[in-house]
Amino acid sequence: MTKITLSELLETIQNFLNQAQTTGEILTITQNGIPFATISPIKKSKRAVFGAMKNTGKIVGDIVEQITS
Repeated sequence: MTKITLSELLETIQNFLNQAQTTGEILTITQNGIPFATISPIKKSKRAVFGAMKNTGKIVGDIVEQITS
């Protein structure tokens, strides 16, 4: 975790945002040596495996009838 002062943040905000996005590292902002905020990238949620194929099936016939194509 990287720690920077508030004055450093004001000078190079774009660089720190790009760094957080590319590396995934959390950035802690301090003022007078006391941490008061963090910058971190938003994590994309993965799609659940269970139910991933919902509504993708196709009914092609009845169980008791023969399928003719």
